[in-house]
Amino acid sequence: MVTQVGEVTLLTWEENLSLGIALAEAADTPREWPALGRVDLDSIRLILASDEERFRRVSRGRAPGWGIGLAFPGSGTIVLRADDPSVFATLQHELAHLALHQLVSGRVPLWFDEGFAGWASGEFDRLDAWGLNLVVIRRRVPNLDELDAALRGSRATAETSYALAMTAVMELARRNPTQTLEPMVNRLAREEQFDEALVATTGFTRDGFEIAWQKSVKRRYSVLTWFAAGGMWLLVGSAVIWAYWARRRRDVPRRAALDRGWDVPEWQEEVVSGPDDETNVPNHGQSDQS
Repeated sequence: MVTQVGEVTLLTWEENLSLGIALAEAADTPREWPALGRVDLDSIRLILASDEERFRRVSRGRAPGWGIGLAFPGSGTIVLRADDPSVFATLQHELAHLALHQLVSGRVPLWFDEGFAGWASGEFDRLDAWGLNLVVIRRRVPNLDELDAALRGSRATAETSYALAMTAVMELARRNPTQTLEPMVNRLAREEQFDEALVATTGFTRDGFEIAWQKSVKRRYSVLTWFAAGGMWLLVGSAVIWAYWARRRRDVPRRAALDRGWDVPEWQEEVVSGPDDETNVPNHGQSDQS
């Protein structure tokens, strides 16, 4: 089913038409993008797939199995999954890709492309996840080539990789005297090579920036920030569960001994289970005296 909404051509199945129209209206709404300013996007083709199978078929296998959104800047096409609970946020992420590449025609590294889309669409909750701290604590921060590979990897590594890509883009802005990404984007828009624009706006070569970024991530996402982000409560909860389990384990022999040796005398059984006895007190052989 094809529906035109402003400059957006919507292609979807009938059962998703209402959702598709709402997404198309959101895509057709002009907005200001960080470091880009107002970008009037060219005509957009929005494809809304019902589920994973249709999404994979429409995207022709170019998205990972766990993917929920995909942008093709060359044709102005966005593919989304209707069963994605955060589909409107995913739409903003993919729109950021289109906005960036409408101004920047040259190639940029994948980590910059994805990091910019996450940063520009306001996905800062990725940085709040204490899992990022835990990854930094448990293993070394990847280099930029490894980060590119991880962004194409499994679902388990993708979330952290997207967050790390955002930190790299934010580091680019922080290293510029203006504390913004605008000088970098402006140079890229003039078709300057990425590595040349990097040196001109930050003073770092690619290798130098990589080292500076890795040090920054280790400093910002350390053991202390992991505790502040919720790691302390995880440890406390784990300690409570372990203590409870250990106490139960220690009590097993005691409970078993009680279960084996607990015999009830017959006279106590009479007291407990003798509802026909008026006094519920055993006679013990004594006779009544007048």
